[in-house]
Amino acid sequence: METFQVHILAADQTFYEGPCVSLTITTTDGERGILANHSSMIAAVKPGTLRYQVPGEEARLAAVSPGMVKVEDNDVLVLVDSAERPEEIDIVRAQREIDEAREILLQKKTRQEYQIAQATMARALNRLRVKNMGIGR
Repeated sequence: METFQVHILAADQTFYEGPCVSLTITTTDGERGILANHSSMIAAVKPGTLRYQVPGEEARLAAVSPGMVKVEDNDVLVLVDSAERPEEIDIVRAQREIDEAREILLQKKTRQEYQIAQATMARALNRLRVKNMGIGR
């Protein structure tokens, strides 16, 4: 299969750079699949599951937070706040974040605190979903 170059960059690390056969990411317009020679595009990334396949290997998973994806000239750039492999996700920490966010949502807080709590909960739920998906691999 044809490949393209991918650069998956989190705020604190280079998550993966190299050849890629396919990449699937959640954007504000829905899930997007990218293959070699994909048309140029820029899209906002939502918290979700990133799937990418390195040549000759099974697809890999990652939990990603908000960011952006740019496709141009068979080169894909994914910039996100964070990217975590299933084995890196701490279930206890994610559950604690969900519980804390739920408590804030139940209290009468400011709009900003409410929105932050919603985003925290969405990220933690996504991390747990990716962790569970990666268990059977």
